[in-house]
Amino acid sequence: MLFQRSIDLSGLKRSAFLFGPRMTGKTSLLRELNAGLRLDLMDPELELRLKRSPGLFWEQLSALAPRSLVVVDEVQRVPALLDYVQKGIEEKGLLFVLSGSSARKLKRGGANLLGGRAKDLKLHPLTRGELGGRFDAGTACRFGTLPGVARFLAQGDEGEARSVLRSYATTYVKEEIQAEALTRNIGAFQRFLEVAVQGNAQVLEFANISRECAVPSSTVKEYYSIVEDTLLGGFLWPWDRSERKKARPKFYFFDCGVVRALQNRLNDPPTPAELGFLFETWFVGELRRLRDYAEKDHEFSFWREGGHEVDLLVTGGRGPLLAIELKTGNAPVPVHSLRAFKARFPKVPLVVASLGDRVPRRLAAGVDLLPWAQALERVQGL
Repeated sequence: MLFQRSIDLSGLKRSAFLFGPRMTGKTSLLRELNAGLRLDLMDPELELRLKRSPGLFWEQLSALAPRSLVVVDEVQRVPALLDYVQKGIEEKGLLFVLSGSSARKLKRGGANLLGGRAKDLKLHPLTRGELGGRFDAGTACRFGTLPGVARFLAQGDEGEARSVLRSYATTYVKEEIQAEALTRNIGAFQRFLEVAVQGNAQVLEFANISRECAVPSSTVKEYYSIVEDTLLGGFLWPWDRSERKKARPKFYFFDCGVVRALQNRLNDPPTPAELGFLFETWFVGELRRLRDYAEKDHEFSFWREGGHEVDLLVTGGRGPLLAIELKTGNAPVPVHSLRAFKARFPKVPLVVASLGDRVPRRLAAGVDLLPWAQALERVQGL
């Protein structure tokens, strides 16, 4: 089963990096391209040969006709190739698509990132639109939307979907962390990952995580940096930049199914409390996916002031555009926080996005409660 992805690489007018977490479908997209030269650096023999003699890559490029398309999968494994990519762009007018699951090794190693000669594209788990009529928000919260998982779920095979997700953590640690030598202490990193995923979608206390993992706070922050750079998740910071000095952001892993696999919770339905965090994780992730695919400049944060909090604040170049409080089940809406936000930002629209409601309604605080799909559409219309 193939999904119609939001990124169309066939119409590229200039070269591009395509970064995304493992198993989001980068290789499948690349296979659809009619390339004059295709390199898969997951092939250990090819990787070793090009590490020893990167000049071989230029010899291959020299044999191509001008304007040919060149695809390099997992380019971060041999960063030296990027010097020849720049040479190919400038001297032969070649078009490159360079994929990877991490830009960390490239950035930290001082690799040639082509100085604006290539677009920076991101591939995510499947969006609601990419899944089409097969999408179900409850299923997305429970199993996530990785393409390989979604295929098994579409066939009614939850067992295989769980198997794919269980293997993800092992694959991530083995192929991403060990293979790229991102940290020397794999055992400590695995302990950190187990602790970090329990705090998914919650305000972080680095000191507490440090105690639980038995590593310094500085190491915890470095581990979060590794997880972020390898695209396994991202921070959500308070809107007020002065709050950032207190180092209390939230962290959302990139896929709910991976979260539940790391938590060893795949066999059990989410509790009401878990569902709240999973819905936040999916909704924040969906907003980031839609923003990246639409190439908008929206930024996302949460608002916190004087004991009050609103889950999401969408910001543009001129400031806050829309605030969203997320709701699941029968949990009460934090009316006092909504009123405090409206007093602080009287001109910024505020809505409640509900997982369970099917029709809009007006709350006592004068705030519209919308089904989650309508709330997403409000953001897409900004």
